[in-house]
Amino acid sequence: MGTLEQVARNLKRFRTQAGMGQQALAERSGVSRRMLVGIESGEANVSLNTLDRLAEALGLKLKDLVQDDLAQDSGRIEAVVWQGEQPESQGTLLASYPAKSEVELWRWCLMPGDRYNAAPDPAGWREMFYVIEGAVVLELIGGEHTVRTGDFHVFSSDVGPYAYRNDGQTPARFVRNVLY
Repeated sequence: MGTLEQVARNLKRFRTQAGMGQQALAERSGVSRRMLVGIESGEANVSLNTLDRLAEALGLKLKDLVQDDLAQDSGRIEAVVWQGEQPESQGTLLASYPAKSEVELWRWCLMPGDRYNAAPDPAGWREMFYVIEGAVVLELIGGEHTVRTGDFHVFSSDVGPYAYRNDGQTPARFVRNVLY
């Protein structure tokens, strides 16, 4: 089962368990009812920001919406949750385990010229990433940071929008942790 189908199934199941109609979830999450219909039918390509808003509105974590409900290891996710302009550019949520609250482990690949744009996260969220191959340019409100193979960067992801981008000629592969 693909990620879109899994999200569709999980969203409908959790919404129904919460006793909410689509309109009520739309109002609580700020996601349009039309988008909810598309997501629940498995036809809408949904952003990470939208998934986060839906999960929060239902009192869930992102992993709850994307995880295969039949998975034997509840922390192991392995779901492609973001797809770039080029098919090889993708963000795969590998795992999510409780920490003080929650930690997500991601494997990412950005092909040359591609980027991932992110809205600011809720207060207190942090990200850290380690570049395995290539170079990643991190765009923050205070400026850009180029992180090359073998290096890492840690930052507060709750301040303004931010982006990861690949300006190089080769794929940029990195591991990303989201802490909240």
